[in-house]
Amino acid sequence: MSNGLNYLVGKVGMELNPRPLRPYDPLVCDFLSQLSVALFADSQARRYPDVMSFAFWCRKANLATLKDNFSSEHLRLGVGYAFHIAPSNVPINFAFSYAFSLLAGNCNVVRVSSKDFAQTEIVCRLITGLLEKPLYGRIAEMTAFVRYGHDDEITGHFSSGCNARIIWGGDATISSIRRVPAPSRSVEMAFADRYSFCIVSTTAILNANESELNKLAKAFYNDVYLMDQDACSSPHLIVWMGDADLKAAQHKFWHRVYEEVVSNYDLQPVNAIDKYTMICEKAIELDCVVGLERNGNFIYRLQMNGLPDKVDICRGRYGLFYELKVTNLNVMARLVGTKFQTLTYFGFDKAFFCDFVVQNNLLGIDRIVPIGSALDIGVIWDGYDIVSTLSRVIDIQ
Repeated sequence: MSNGLNYLVGKVGMELNPRPLRPYDPLVCDFLSQLSVALFADSQARRYPDVMSFAFWCRKANLATLKDNFSSEHLRLGVGYAFHIAPSNVPINFAFSYAFSLLAGNCNVVRVSSKDFAQTEIVCRLITGLLEKPLYGRIAEMTAFVRYGHDDEITGHFSSGCNARIIWGGDATISSIRRVPAPSRSVEMAFADRYSFCIVSTTAILNANESELNKLAKAFYNDVYLMDQDACSSPHLIVWMGDADLKAAQHKFWHRVYEEVVSNYDLQPVNAIDKYTMICEKAIELDCVVGLERNGNFIYRLQMNGLPDKVDICRGRYGLFYELKVTNLNVMARLVGTKFQTLTYFGFDKAFFCDFVVQNNLLGIDRIVPIGSALDIGVIWDGYDIVSTLSRVIDIQ
């Protein structure tokens, strides 16, 4: 095999045990809950909000809730051995991918990002510590974390016997990995590049009191600025709808968001330049751009009088948004394709969105969640029930 393969958890030549467990096996749930405890207790881990989010997700109480909600009238076992290719731009994603598959009952080899994220070192260090305990010997046989560069030979090695392959990344990455064969019975889950947007009610904003508005601004900040809009679930397009005064609603909302951003966000000069360059490029490229509003150098808002057929080219980073006023959300329906992942909202109820999705027979939008929940990854993601997909049904009659 080619050089450049490093084991962060496990070691070269280790023999994994692909014999599957049942979903939400008690030993697996106990292991993950102890990992949660270890992460909360670690001073380095506490420096990273995304690591704390993972620790909060895999705490004992949440795993018990997920287990209770996992219903199957059939006997299920994991599919066996799962090979994961984690994304390069979301540091903690590799840990979620591992946990989801482990809960499904599988042994796992996880290729982590080649970028040297501190979060990767922290989580792998604490997992290694737990796996050294005899109690978790079975989990140790089911766990390896590796790092290597782009190398089809190594990818082919780990893909050759997998029962499931989970690929996180851009469209080019997924196409590249798919050129490497996997067994014909292998389950493949591809979490590709997606597009997300947000809808806000003008009436709800103008009716919001100070406390509600502060909470909303913080929630919006978390959706957008924690990942610099790099996460596939972070919104780029802000759609306003309602009969109330648009300008007044925009001023009230963005002024409070600006206060939140100024207090918490470190805008690097190079990123500010990138954002300004992006604005210029989009203003030239898109005929439907009719103006620009801004709140200091932290929030730039391109005003739109329509949208291009390929809406997903309307992307921002570091606080660049596209704003559109609509009288009916159904005008978005013809534009919603399979690229669309998350719709975040404020001021609407679930029934409104059920009608929107069903009546328009939408091909895209897999998540509709309140503002503040865009980054809340879970076992239901990108339209997949991950634990069910990574486990198999044994039909006994």
